[in-house]
Amino acid sequence: MKKEKWMSLLGLATRARKTISGEDLVIREIQQARAKLVLISKDASDNTSKKIQDKCIFYNVPYLFVESREQLGHAIGKEARVVVAITEEGFAKKLASMLDE
Repeated sequence: MKKEKWMSLLGLATRARKTISGEDLVIREIQQARAKLVLISKDASDNTSKKIQDKCIFYNVPYLFVESREQLGHAIGKEARVVVAITEEGFAKKLASMLDE
């Protein structure tokens, strides 16, 4: 049940145009201090995962892991996605609390 709740909230954030997906676009959001939370799939390549994590640490942006790229893509209504950034503080805080449970 918990899984569907965070996925629904991520879908709502996407419909509100408060998410960005794709490695290059997410990195740009992190560097421009617009990303409030970054979600990375656990099955992302080591190189991609390390690059995103390093950017998040350097720019002080929190990040969390989700189970799979299919799950992340499904939540935002697209094909498989490896990384998604949330650009609105309220959505970011609520998603972080749901995923930390």
